[in-house]
Amino acid sequence: MEKINSLTGMLDLISNKADKSEFADKIFLTEKYLKKIFQNYGMSEIRTPALEDTNLFKRSVGDASDIVNKELYSFNDKNDKNIVLRPEGTAGVIRAVIQKKIDLEAHKFWYMGPMWRYERPQKGRYRQFYQAGVEILGNHEGLPEFEMISLICSINQYLLIDKPLIKINHLGDNKIKELYCEDLVKYLSPLKLNLDEKDQNRLKKNPLRILDSKNETTQNILKDAPKINNYISNSSKVLLDEIIKTFSPECNIQIDSSLVRGLDYYTGFVFEAISDDLGAQNAYLGGGRYDNLSSQLGGKNLPAIGMAIGLERLSTLVNAEEASNKLLSFIILSEKINPKAYKIAHDLRLLNENVKIDIQLSEGSLKSKLRRASKDNADYALILGDQELESETVIVKSLKESNSEQKSMSIDELNGFISAIS
Repeated sequence: MEKINSLTGMLDLISNKADKSEFADKIFLTEKYLKKIFQNYGMSEIRTPALEDTNLFKRSVGDASDIVNKELYSFNDKNDKNIVLRPEGTAGVIRAVIQKKIDLEAHKFWYMGPMWRYERPQKGRYRQFYQAGVEILGNHEGLPEFEMISLICSINQYLLIDKPLIKINHLGDNKIKELYCEDLVKYLSPLKLNLDEKDQNRLKKNPLRILDSKNETTQNILKDAPKINNYISNSSKVLLDEIIKTFSPECNIQIDSSLVRGLDYYTGFVFEAISDDLGAQNAYLGGGRYDNLSSQLGGKNLPAIGMAIGLERLSTLVNAEEASNKLLSFIILSEKINPKAYKIAHDLRLLNENVKIDIQLSEGSLKSKLRRASKDNADYALILGDQELESETVIVKSLKESNSEQKSMSIDELNGFISAIS
């Protein structure tokens, strides 16, 4: 019979007890740390559906964006309705807030989960990938920008990211963006034949994205192009300077006047965090202000700022390690099913949050079960046979200390031993 494999560009993430440096475990650890940080900032969790109406993203991220042009994972359902696997989280959050009629209130949301883009899979880029995100809704430009940068600094510090750089910029409001794009097009139009095909298309549909071009020739042409910082207001410049002044002692942060974001809904303050350890695609989080998105989707005027975090990329940078909880392998050797043995294990699990107790459910000899416990990197084996059950004792064997003697403990002694593990 032919084997059924996972779909192209979609990974199975499986935890490895013995090796926590595995890719999956790095992602799981990153998620765990991020949840703690988000909760520490008083944010509420929001979960939106994986499937959305395709029009949600055509109206929000823009027809000229790469997401809509070539990356939407969309299809028609049985009712011939065109639906899409969400490519990003912000549009769904705003759709939910409008639908629940809470778009006149202030919110601080975080989310985490899979996203999809139908692009050619390559190293570090998959069709199903994982993102975390933060959306601060209902507050005008000012304090939320400081909150967002503070959050990024905390992420870098908690996860021990090596030499991160936070880039910030300001794109102005819609009028400023429009004026700047007009002047940028005037400058680039006589030179368009020197641009590659991708940047020529951007010149027609979304000229601001040319600033983000990875083409070396384009970047050389842009050296003499108009700069957005000559168009934005003094208050916008003051905001950038104040953020630099506030966070420079803790974070490596700088203004990058060429920084733009790939989605049309961004206006005003934008940012990203990068690491040279990631190579050419060096950004692991980014975002900005999107004050007009709610009204574009049929809701009230709702000032907002948010960011998305690529978990695959971020996880490769994490140097923090998970707290070293002790793993105990619970081995039952009784020939018959004995609820008393399982009840002992159940009670032990309630004694100490620093201890993990893994009951070996499969049959086998003591030798094979001890071998399995060592393979799982367990610290101790707790062994119960018929004799131990009758005498209400448990054998405790250290698996990390060579030549250590196993000990027989009463249930009360075992409870004290488990409670004392740190």
